[in-house]
Amino acid sequence: MASGSSNGDTQKKAPTPSPLRNSKYFQSNMRILITGGAGFIGSHLVDRLMENEKNEVIVADNYFTGSKDNLKKWIGHPRFELIRHDVTETLLVEVDQIYHLACPASPIFYKHNPVKTIKTNVIGTLNMLGLAKRVGARILLTSTSEVYGDPLVHPQTEDYWGNVNPIGVRSCYDEGKRVAETLMFDYHRQHGIEIRVARIFNTYGPRMNIDDGRVVSNFIAQALRGEPLTVQLPGTQTRSFCYVSDMVDGLIRLMEGDNTGPINIGNPGEFTMMELAETVKELIDQDVTIKVVENTPDDPRQRKPVITKAKELLGWEPKVSLREGLPLMEEDFRQRLGISKK
Repeated sequence: MASGSSNGDTQKKAPTPSPLRNSKYFQSNMRILITGGAGFIGSHLVDRLMENEKNEVIVADNYFTGSKDNLKKWIGHPRFELIRHDVTETLLVEVDQIYHLACPASPIFYKHNPVKTIKTNVIGTLNMLGLAKRVGARILLTSTSEVYGDPLVHPQTEDYWGNVNPIGVRSCYDEGKRVAETLMFDYHRQHGIEIRVARIFNTYGPRMNIDDGRVVSNFIAQALRGEPLTVQLPGTQTRSFCYVSDMVDGLIRLMEGDNTGPINIGNPGEFTMMELAETVKELIDQDVTIKVVENTPDDPRQRKPVITKAKELLGWEPKVSLREGLPLMEEDFRQRLGISKK
């Protein structure tokens, strides 16, 4: 039974996998389901898992924010399967592991359809936990640093309960993920489900949606187009940015390890929004200007993970610095926008 939960471990025995797993006719491959696998982080996770020839990967995605283009190198591969599916509906598959990433993570997308967002977090998580219970799979939830809200404690440790507005415009995402965590631990305690909960902090890299409302993609797209970089007031609010390859490594280590979590996975390097804008300007186009605009409601003032647990329990810490990661993302954005270097 997995250890490391600060919320009381269950004494229940985990559900047993399908008898098919022990059939002499059944291949020994690990079958892995990734919900939201056509998205930004999900598609990079697919790439990493497919590198192991003993893995069969199934992606379920409704393409609300994801894209088949992110997975085009694997379509038709004998160990890969892509299903157009919305996790708010029941899914019946035989798998050993479930990476539950499905949920719009950009404010533009989740504010556009807040009811769909909270349904994905609540009903979608219930459906994936039900699947895990039926087939005896281990399930990992990608929760978020947004469960800490606008934190009164800085930096954020996993035992901080957060400061979240339950009725704000961001609540469909923030509170949705908090409920998803609750469901994970309730199924763990009551039914013995093997769970893993990752609280992921700001992540960036190739394949992010252009103009998706998140600050790194906004700044890079604006700089490439020669537009002003729009820094929301006051400009001193901070974020910590983790490159996508580091994030994927952390998720896999958590899934393969013995700890339930929740565990913060993010880069503790902390930057103000103005510092980020200056860095993007320096790296991409020193002629662009920086424009200060009004902020959005409930925007957290500070965000920085304490990753002591990740270091000690997973042997994980980020390797790619912001100055190393931004040019890799710039190259991807240039290709997709059709903008060559000057």
